[in-house]
Parts: sequence; structure tokens; C-alpha cells
Amino acid sequence: MSPILPLPLPDADTLRDALDVYPDTRRVECATGDFSSVARGKHVGRADFEGQTGCKLPSVVLGLTLTGGEPVDVIGPVLPASYADVHLVPDLSTLAPRPGRPGELCVVCEPTGALRPALDASALSPRAALRAALARLRAAGLRATVAPELEFFLLERGPAGELLAARAHPDAPARERACEAYSLERAGHFDGFFDALYDACATLRIPVSGHAHESALSQYEVNFLPGEPLAQADAVWRFKRLARELAARRGFLASFAAKPFLDQPGTGMHWHLSLQHTDGRAWPHAFSPPGGEPVLQHVIAGLQAEAAAAMAFCAPFDMSYDRIRLSDAAPSHASWGEDSRSLAFRIPASSPAGRRVENRLPGGDANPYLILASMIGLGLDGLQAGRLPGDGQPLPISLTVALDALQASTTLRAHLGSPLIDAYVGIKRHESAERHAQPDPRRDWDLWHLVELA
Repeated sequence: MSPILPLPLPDADTLRDALDVYPDTRRVECATGDFSSVARGKHVGRADFEGQTGCKLPSVVLGLTLTGGEPVDVIGPVLPASYADVHLVPDLSTLAPRPGRPGELCVVCEPTGALRPALDASALSPRAALRAALARLRAAGLRATVAPELEFFLLERGPAGELLAARAHPDAPARERACEAYSLERAGHFDGFFDALYDACATLRIPVSGHAHESALSQYEVNFLPGEPLAQADAVWRFKRLARELAARRGFLASFAAKPFLDQPGTGMHWHLSLQHTDGRAWPHAFSPPGGEPVLQHVIAGLQAEAAAAMAFCAPFDMSYDRIRLSDAAPSHASWGEDSRSLAFRIPASSPAGRRVENRLPGGDANPYLILASMIGLGLDGLQAGRLPGDGQPLPISLTVALDALQASTTLRAHLGSPLIDAYVGIKRHESAERHAQPDPRRDWDLWHLVELA
């Protein structure tokens, strides 16, 4: 039995009231995120959306690889081979105008529907897995606040398919040819792109707070204000799609691939996490209590205990391990400590109220829902068991090793359910096998697919 429960179906009056806020709506985009964070779903007319309370989608979508493959370890053993429909249930708190599309709304959905006895489609939803982790946290009398930092590249392809720094416009002659770290001048070339990105983020209530040129060729980082974990995961998932769409309209690529240039730093998705008590105490901040209880250290110990298995989520593709092996401030051990960017679990300098841990393991290609679901679940394990952190073991340096660790992890199976773990491992092994079947895996698979889809 999966620990994950379906998203409740909104009643007719609640759905109608939510739609009435946007009286000119003609269509609604129903979107759900798969294991690789690809947005999948349908555009449906308003009447159909209201009549179905969402829409239907073939269940096979829940088991697809990044390239549309149907792994034999997933379709049949986990998902039924009948391609039966599942129901995409909308979370109306995410309903918003679709940026740049008058008369259209978009909403984040989760799948539900019986796939086989005792298995609902929600068991294969990364977003539902995060909801389950948050429910467990609430039962412990805690809530979490998180803030992501997300890096990405602005690129274009040369005549032979090689990757180059993007030009702000296809006809513009200016191109970055050596890393201009933190350059306001180079970032200014892309003001139009970032203006459109900020406007779209405001429409979708994505709490972006700033951006800067990062420390790799044509790489940028976007920061987010702190917030509630489910909303923050939605924000990152939506942001990645927005950045890709808006870049494509301007003739270049926004890429979250982990290591598109082997001689440049990779792409990170760092998550800052703090916990607060919900029992009304005067000082709610669990990581800096007046009595000095080492809650923060317990949480870090929980993250360390299953770091090898969690790496399958933090680094979900073979290319992701180039970022670890060819490290440039990317952690290679499950280490922890104060304010060093080489650590996996860093404690930044802060005020007592801002005390937090930064997980620096995830790459920009990671699924934000699975990252937060595993972080919160494992951190709570460490807290409830009273564990204390150690030096930190070496992290897997290949996807195969990380997937083996995830497959064997009874702890993450207890949190996320065996159906989700088995489907995720099956999908990622299929992608890896497809990649390794290419004459030049990095050129023919990584740089062909991951640059545009990761």
C-alpha cells in the first residue's frame, strides 16, 4: 500500500467560483509533472474542464521516459499495459492565467484513478509524494519553509550542433566568449528576456526575487523568496518551463542540464530548509531553540543517512554525474558544516530566526517535488530518531550506483511507496540504456535531449 493519497476532488461550487474569477476564460491547460519534470497534460474547453473537474489522460504518460520510451520494467509490472485513462485532478490554489495567452488559464493537476487493485495513480505522482511528506511533518507538530536557488544556461546551437553562449537576439552580433561572472553588462543584454520572465512569474505567483550572471559561460542564477514547500516546488517546476518557452520565442535556449560544458561549473538547484513548531510557542524556530536542542543536527543526520539513495533524485541522468565527478564546488561527499560551498549540507551564516540548512546536492535537472519529499521525510526521520551527523560518506559517482542504492532503500520506500520507487528506477535505467546505446552518448543523447528537456 502506498503512503500517498489522491488529491481531493473539488466540489462543483468551489470549481465554479474559482473559474468565475476569470470570466473571459475559453480554455484551461491541465498540467501534471512526470518524473523528469516534463509538463504533460491537455488543453480543454472551459465547459469540459468544469464538467469533468479536470480532464482525462492515458495512464501510460505516468511511465514515459524523457524521450517517450515505455520501459518494460514499468509498463506492465507497475503500470497496466492497457493504457487506461487516469483523472487529472486540479489543485485550484494553482489556477492562474496562462502567461501571454488571453482567455486561457493553467492549473497544476495530480493523477488519480485505480490502476490495479490497491494502486491509485496518485502513487506515481511526485507532487502527491511531497504532499504526503508534508502531512507527516504536520503530524509531528512542524511546518517547513524553503527557498530555492536555481541556475540555468542561455545557449544556442552552432552550425554543427555545438553549444554556444546565446545572443540576446538571433540577429545580434554580441556573444559571450569567455565567462563573464557576475557581469551586469552581459546580463543587461538579456533584459528583455528577464523582463518577460519576471512578468510571467508574477502572473503565476512564482516568487522570484532576483537574478545574476553566475560563474560559468552564459550561466545565470535566479533566487526565490522563502515559502511553503508545495508552492515552492510548483514555482520551480513552472519556472523551468517558462524560461524554456520564453527563450525559444527569442531564438535561443534556456537549459537546466547539469553539465553542458565539461570545462565549466555545472547547474545547481539548491534548497534552503528551516523548520518551525506549530504549537503556538513564543519562539517557533526549531533550528535555533533557546534550550539548544540540536534539531538542525538531527535533520542533517537524517539527510546524510540516505544521501546515496537520494542522489538518484538529486542527479537523475548520467550527465548529472559529470557535475559531481568534475566538481567545481559541487559536493562529492555527504558532508556538512558552517558556510562552505563545498559541503553537501551547508549551514549559512544567519540570524537565529533565519537558521537553516542548504542542500547543495540537487542539480538543475532534478525534480523539485521529489527533492523536497525526500528532504522532508529523511530530515524528519533523523529528528525523530535523535541521530547526530557524521563526516559524510562519499556520494555515488554514477547513475547506476545511485539507482541501486535507491532500489534497496527501505527508508525511501516507506516514505514514497514502492510503486513510485520502482517506476522511477525503471524509467531512469531505460533512459541510461538508451543513452549508452549511442555511438557517442554525451553528444548523441545528453547534448541532444537534456539541453532542451532536463
